[in-house]
Amino acid sequence: MLRDLLDHPPATHENRSERPDPTPGALESAFDAVGGFVGRLIRSRLRSPDRIISLVASHAGEMTRMSDDGLRAEAGRLGAEMRRNGFRDDLVGRTFALIRETATRTVGKRHYDVQLMGGWVLLSGSVAEMETGEGKTLTATLAAGTVALAGVPVHVLSVNDYLTARDAEEMGPVYRALGLRVGCVVHDVALDRRREQYLCDIVYCTNKDVVFDYLRDRLVLKEFGGMPLRLQAEALYEQGARSRRLMLRGLHYAITDEADSLLIDESRTPLIISGAVVGRDEIRFLEDVLDFARALENGTDFKLDLNKRIVVVTAEGDRKIDDFPLPTGSPWINSIRKNEMVRRAVSALYLFDRDKEYLVRDGKVQIIDVFTGRVMPDRSWEQGLQQLIEIKEGCEPSTQQDTVAKISYQTFFRKYRHLSGMTGTAKEVRGELGTVYGLPVIRIRTHRALRRQKLPTRIVATIAGKEQLLLQRIGEIHATGRPVLVGTGSVAASERLSAFLAGVGLPHRVLNAKNDREEAAIVARAGEMGSVTIATSMAGRGTDIKLGPGVEALGGLHVILTERNEAARIDRQLAGRCARQGDPGIYEEILSLEDPLLEGGAGAAAWILRRIPSGSPLWSFVAGSAIDRAQKRTESHYRRMRRDLFRQDSQSKNRMSFSGREE
Repeated sequence: MLRDLLDHPPATHENRSERPDPTPGALESAFDAVGGFVGRLIRSRLRSPDRIISLVASHAGEMTRMSDDGLRAEAGRLGAEMRRNGFRDDLVGRTFALIRETATRTVGKRHYDVQLMGGWVLLSGSVAEMETGEGKTLTATLAAGTVALAGVPVHVLSVNDYLTARDAEEMGPVYRALGLRVGCVVHDVALDRRREQYLCDIVYCTNKDVVFDYLRDRLVLKEFGGMPLRLQAEALYEQGARSRRLMLRGLHYAITDEADSLLIDESRTPLIISGAVVGRDEIRFLEDVLDFARALENGTDFKLDLNKRIVVVTAEGDRKIDDFPLPTGSPWINSIRKNEMVRRAVSALYLFDRDKEYLVRDGKVQIIDVFTGRVMPDRSWEQGLQQLIEIKEGCEPSTQQDTVAKISYQTFFRKYRHLSGMTGTAKEVRGELGTVYGLPVIRIRTHRALRRQKLPTRIVATIAGKEQLLLQRIGEIHATGRPVLVGTGSVAASERLSAFLAGVGLPHRVLNAKNDREEAAIVARAGEMGSVTIATSMAGRGTDIKLGPGVEALGGLHVILTERNEAARIDRQLAGRCARQGDPGIYEEILSLEDPLLEGGAGAAAWILRRIPSGSPLWSFVAGSAIDRAQKRTESHYRRMRRDLFRQDSQSKNRMSFSGREE
């Protein structure tokens, strides 16, 4: 385990280290076929994580008798021992016992046996699948602290600023008591302060921040080729050495929290740094294109594939686009790009909805992260889409920029010398995690027996009917005193349901991208007796909803899912908001055949449903099957998108290697 991390020189900006890119080939072509087999093969060779429990227990008494100063001195001794002899089982067991005792004294939390197992899995370079609420934040301290004591820089990556800052603050005392420095990099940390944060032994950072900082470093290195020996020479003799402008010390060891979100969901979209500004002529061209697109007729000039989210232009539409005149005096605009921009304009009009994919705040279009339900500040769509949506919404168009650096999450995370992860929902993508990242998935048992109860799914024909059923159901549950958490698929859906509840005088709170700054306060009260909370499905992920006095006796938190997400494991994440750490909880789905997942139609099932009495057992069975198939189609579509991006990355890398260039 991790022996290769200790075989390199100490990590500095001059001695940057990252994993060489694997040679693309059969791995990519067998993306789907062998993924499950690879995962099973790797897992079969991993020692049982139960072993760590007895190893830690053998040192527990000694650690309890040590003073605080004694624990810190022991941490230094163990770190030196691991640097000399590697991560031997006996050293890891003793270090875990040390960290557990330190956590008990500093933050009042003592690792459970299942958390020791999770830490062992992280250290082995695997994904620990731990049920939601099992304490993954505390689990990460075991692996992060052990590796950092051995002198290896550690990145603990999370999906948003709130969770990153929270975890760094809550777990910081544990690390500092061990003599380790803790850094935190979130969106608001200025670029000139990030370097000192990355110099810390353990850095909590968001996935997007670390990727963009990596790209910025690549741009600095690219200026003169980035040769390691030249960097070291510059550091010695040049006052303005490039190494002093670099932020990261390389990519050594990473723990990814919510690993399925970071490594799978977000890998569909490449990360891009833009540079040279395109002038007002381009903006005027985009305004003309959008006006032209508004005049095209849906069904005659183009068709929308809502499941795949693409625009298919008909022969009649192509003829009209050919007749659309190009602006004069714009040499960079040609007929091919004109066709692309018209398709993009149609997408902006019909495939991107306000308060679903984006919101308008302070006169600016801000993207909503579909995986977290949160706004992504200072992010924009590329290739003119951002400006087209800004024009559509009557906002001042931002200046369009050219791409100067670009990387996919798949390529980036494969550059870490040692990668691990933890999540509550990995089983559906274990094959992909194994094939793309070489990460086996190890299931960790729960600390206490799971007491989550799932009620039968209810399906109605229309959204209007679903909203009436939701009002009735929420009212029934609220009357019992049980807290209710209602998950919606978009900001618009959460606000619409909020208006309905306000109309019947039912007090509630709303958590979505418009008020994500209040997330901690809203989530903290979501488990109180009589509480009703509406949240976009991913809002609140990674946070515990603690039950108020008397709620456990009533059956715990009641979660309602109002529409299926694009992946079944995201639905499981929402269900995981209830029944955590042995608490009771209830979960149910209330769906309709007009939900966004079925916007492309129910297929052959629609013909059958029209001929069956609505609400009958057979009708419910056919409707449920149609929704299940739609979700599986969507999962398959996005899996193909990730596979295609992965292959494009590999092909691009081959071309750049042949030409002597880097990404």
